[in-house]
Amino acid sequence: MTSSDLWDRDTAERYDDACADMYAPDVLDPAVDTLADLAGDGPVLELAIGTGRVAVPLAERGLEVHGIELSAPMAEVLHRKRPDLPVTVGDMATATAGPPGAFSLVLVVFNSLGNVRTQDEQVATFANAARHLAPGGRFVVELWVPGIRRFPPGQAAVPFDVSPAHVGFDTYDMATQQGTSHHYTHSPDGTVRHGTSNFRYAWPAELDLMARLAGMSLERRTADWRGAPFTGDSDGHVSVWRRPTAG
Repeated sequence: MTSSDLWDRDTAERYDDACADMYAPDVLDPAVDTLADLAGDGPVLELAIGTGRVAVPLAERGLEVHGIELSAPMAEVLHRKRPDLPVTVGDMATATAGPPGAFSLVLVVFNSLGNVRTQDEQVATFANAARHLAPGGRFVVELWVPGIRRFPPGQAAVPFDVSPAHVGFDTYDMATQQGTSHHYTHSPDGTVRHGTSNFRYAWPAELDLMARLAGMSLERRTADWRGAPFTGDSDGHVSVWRRPTAG
């Protein structure tokens, strides 16, 4: 049984509006450009495919795209946009889509790897990605770097967004690498909606070890989809690991 939070129907119906800034061309286009280049002729498998923010534009470029998604309501929203895009409802650590070794690219973006909240399940997710990859195929993860360096003594939370319509902050348990994102969203009618989501954070070096356990090696790591160098001050990364070619 996966440790991930399960997005319900109400959350799925609101998801695209709540994440509208992630659909902005200056945010989405560099990601799709990079992923399409890495995929080559495909096919592509997206773990935690959600409502298709990345998968649909990849499919519109002519790539064969498959998905794995824990939340059936999220997959239903995706299928309103692209009914022909196959999605397996299941968790990213164990579910299968298509025959083993069929994909040139497997990806999990927008911090979704953190939704898997145990180290064992994150290790299993890397192994599952590797099983789906063809020889020479790539696994791409977009993930934030935990903001725990910003904690002064005694502080309980780190803000990640403070805007007129939304205030969000993260709380962390450093002993267990568990965290919770707290969202306070201001609606047009003046009400405020509170929601939470839980995650496990992992440093890039820990992910590299997970990849090695799955038989993959790091090909490159950048700070964003535009290829900015990854440094000690980066607050996120796009990492690409590769399965060895045959022979």
